[in-house]
Amino acid sequence: MTNEANIITPKLVLVDGHAQAYRAFYAIRSLKSPLGKPTNAIFGFVKILERLLEWLQPTHLAVIWDGGLAEERLALLPEYKAQRPPMPGELAEQLDEIQAYLKAAGVASVCLPNTEADDLIATIVRGSVSWAKQVVIASADKDFMQLVNDQVGLANPNDKPPVIWTAAEVEKKAGVKPQQVVDWLSLMGDSVDNIPGVEGIGPKTAAKLIKQFGTADALYDRLNEVGSEMFRKKLEQAEASVKRNRLMIRLKDDLEFAGGAEVFCRRSPAKDELLALYRQWGFKGMSKALETVGIRSLEQQTEFSL
Repeated sequence: MTNEANIITPKLVLVDGHAQAYRAFYAIRSLKSPLGKPTNAIFGFVKILERLLEWLQPTHLAVIWDGGLAEERLALLPEYKAQRPPMPGELAEQLDEIQAYLKAAGVASVCLPNTEADDLIATIVRGSVSWAKQVVIASADKDFMQLVNDQVGLANPNDKPPVIWTAAEVEKKAGVKPQQVVDWLSLMGDSVDNIPGVEGIGPKTAAKLIKQFGTADALYDRLNEVGSEMFRKKLEQAEASVKRNRLMIRLKDDLEFAGGAEVFCRRSPAKDELLALYRQWGFKGMSKALETVGIRSLEQQTEFSL
């Protein structure tokens, strides 16, 4: 007979890799290894991941990375994300070291060529809801709000105190339900991704319109019901752009990716490899903690079966 008390509920946490690496890089400055190489992004990334693990206690975990911009989005809008500056050289040279850390720590790291991390995360979410009782996306990207439901939550590492966003938090933040986020963003645009919205329509007005009409399609079907003549004209002029924006903002969840529970199950960390990396980078506190405490704390919840 199975002892139900010993059954561990599968929980998958998906970390937006580049977003956390950038966050770490700019949060900590001028940190160098004994050989003079930059280690600020590495140090910050390790700390961010440790805090997420302590808070969320996942049975399954993966860090997902950008593999390039989606060709479909660039075809729709060549200026898509064009305003973003190149990755700083000192950050770029630390990414391989972060990969080495993830391998030693027993954490899955996934990247597909010419694939944005957002789409890969959406695809993994869709494929994992059949076995993971809870899926948590660790990111501050508002695009992920469209994926939130009873089984999928959003953990913004910037939130203090930390909270897993449900549909209630999404609606409080955006003013619309998760399933309406794509239409909401399509009206207001997304300056972070260089996607222009309807002139003069910001987050509050976009939310008001979507709450009134339900969807962008219904809004355009009943455009004559919009109270403001100015907004009616601007919406009419931007109809093609709004339809394009919906195609760009909706995350693709049907990529070819075969990863399942076995790929994301947390593995036992390699203590010797971690110690070697910590010493190489000059992380004395981490080295001492690992030597003193041993591997037990790192191995918590690393071996699971469904």
